[in-house]
Amino acid sequence: MKSGVIVKVSGPLVVASGMDDAKIQDLCLVGHNKLIGEIIEMRGDMASVQVYEETSGLGPGEPLISTGEALSVELGPGLVSQMFDGIQRPLDRFLQAVQSPFMTKGVAINSLDRTKKRAFKPAVSVGDFVTAGDIIGTVKETTSVVHKIMVPNGVSGTIKSIQEGEFTIEETVAVVETESGERNLTMLQKWPVRTPRPVAEKLVPSEPMSTGQRIIDTLFPVMKGGTAAIPGPFGAGKTVMQHQIAKWSDVDIVVYVGCGERGNEMTDVLMEFPELIDPRTGTSLMERTILIANTSNMPVAAREASIYTGITIAEYFRDMGYNVAIMADSTSRWAEALREMSGRLQEMPGDEGYPAYLGSRIASYYERAGKAVVLGREGRVGSITAISAVSPPGGDISEPVTQNTLRVVKVFWALDATLARRRHFPAINWLNSYSLYSDQIRKKVDETLAADWSGLVQWAVDTLQDESRLEEVVRLIGTDSLSVKDRITLEVARSIREDYLQQNSFDATDSYTSIKKQYKMLSLIRAFAEGAYGADEAGLPFGDIYRGTAPVRERLARMKSIPEENESAFEEIGREISAVFSRLIEEGGEQE
Repeated sequence: MKSGVIVKVSGPLVVASGMDDAKIQDLCLVGHNKLIGEIIEMRGDMASVQVYEETSGLGPGEPLISTGEALSVELGPGLVSQMFDGIQRPLDRFLQAVQSPFMTKGVAINSLDRTKKRAFKPAVSVGDFVTAGDIIGTVKETTSVVHKIMVPNGVSGTIKSIQEGEFTIEETVAVVETESGERNLTMLQKWPVRTPRPVAEKLVPSEPMSTGQRIIDTLFPVMKGGTAAIPGPFGAGKTVMQHQIAKWSDVDIVVYVGCGERGNEMTDVLMEFPELIDPRTGTSLMERTILIANTSNMPVAAREASIYTGITIAEYFRDMGYNVAIMADSTSRWAEALREMSGRLQEMPGDEGYPAYLGSRIASYYERAGKAVVLGREGRVGSITAISAVSPPGGDISEPVTQNTLRVVKVFWALDATLARRRHFPAINWLNSYSLYSDQIRKKVDETLAADWSGLVQWAVDTLQDESRLEEVVRLIGTDSLSVKDRITLEVARSIREDYLQQNSFDATDSYTSIKKQYKMLSLIRAFAEGAYGADEAGLPFGDIYRGTAPVRERLARMKSIPEENESAFEEIGREISAVFSRLIEEGGEQE
C-alpha cells in the first residue's frame, strides 16, 4: 500500500502527491473517510484519482492510500436477484448499514453475503485433473439459475480433496494440487472490471434472440451475442423498450444497468420484475436478473464504472455457458461522466467536448459482447448480447456518442419522436432502422418455422416503403386521385403499422408475441391484401371493398389480443377473409 497527500480536490477528481510507486487503475482509499477511488492519470509523483463517492468536505492535506489492487467485482453465488450500485455495493444491505435512503460516504460493505451458507454439489472427483474454467461444482442459486463454480483463471492441477455440503462463499470447497503447491478453492472469485475475461475462441453469432416484440423480431432482429443500439429523444420509449427486451428475451441471465437515469425508472424495474412470470421457466423474472443502479442523483464518476461492473458480471455468467443479455440505459450518461472527468483533467476536448478517446472506449465496451467457446475442457459456448440506449440531446443522432456507437453495433433501432407523439409504440422508425443480421436470421426462421417467412417479411417492408412514397403523392394531390390499387396499398400498410407493428407493453396478452404468432398475424394481413387486390382486378370500386371488409378489418385489429394458445381463432379469421372476398367478388359480378 502506498500513501500520499491530497493537494487538490475538483469535484469527483482528487490529485495527490507522493504517489510515485502507484500505477494507473489502482484502487485508492481517499481522505479520512476512506472514499473509494481509482487512479486514472499519473504525472511524476502526482496521481489523479477518480472518486466514486461524494467528495464534499474533502480537502487538501488528507491522506490518500493506494491499495495496489485494481477496481474489481466479486463473483460468486448471491449475484442473481440482487441490486447493486455502480461499484457493486448491494443497496439493500447498504440501506440496513446506514439506516438512510441516501448514499452515505465512506461505508465499506462486501458485495456478496459472507455469512449465508449455500449447498455445494461437487461435479468432479478426487484425482481429476482440472484447468481454468472447468466446473468443479454447482449451487442452486434461484429456481431458474444454477450457479456453476469454476476453477479460477491461471489455476490448473489435480483435485486433492472436494466435499459436498453447506458452505459460505469464503470457505474452502476443494483443494487443487498445482505445480506451485496446494491451492484452496472457494466459491468466491474477484476480477478487475476493466480487463475482459479470457475465452478459448470467439465465434460468429448464429442463433436469433427472440424478444417477443414484433417490430424487432420481424424487421430488425438481433442475434444472441450481437450488439444493438436504441437512440432516441426524450419520451420516445427507450427505457420501456429495454424493459420489454429484458422481460421477454429468450436468454438465461439479464444484467440491467441503469446508468445515470432517473430513479423512478429503476423503481419501475424493481416493482414490475418480481411480479412478472418468465414464460420460459414459469418463475419470477427477477430470479434471472441482476440490477446495477447508478441513478442521476448518485455520484457522477460511478456511472463510468457501472458499465464495466455490468459487463464483467455478464462475462462471468457467459463463462458458465449461459446466454446473457446486458442492457445499458443509457451510454450517453456514461459518456457524459467521461466528458466531465476529461474536462477536469484538462485534456484536449474532441467533438462537443467529449474526450478524443470516446470512440475507442465505446468500441472496447461492445467488443466484450459476442458468442464464444469459454475456457474449460467441456467446450461450453456462451454469449453476451449488448443492447444499449443512447440519449442524444434533442434526438440529434449526428452527435458523437450515437455516431461512435453506430460504427460498432450491428442493429440500429431508431426511435422517432413523431411516432411517439402519435402514441405509436414501440416508436421504432421502420424506414430509418436496420439490422445487419436480418438476412441470416430470416434464413434460419425459413428452416425452422415456415419456408415463406423471408418472403412475408420482405412483402411487409416493400408495402411500408410504398406507403411512404404514396404519402408524398397524397400530400400533393389528395387520396382521391390515387388508383384503387394504391388506395388498397395504403390501407394494407395502415394495417401493418397499427395491427401488427404497434404493440402495447402494458397489456398482458399483447406485451409478448412469439415468432409463431407473429407469422400467423402477418400472414393474415397478407391474405387480406391479396383478397383486396383480387377484388380490384375483378373491377370492384374501392368504396365497396372498404365497406364490405369492415368486419374483417376489425378482427385483424383485435388479433393482437388473441392468446398464444388459441390457434383456432387465427384459422377462423383466415376463413372469414376468404369468405368475405369471395362474396364481394360474387356480388360485384351479379351487379354488372
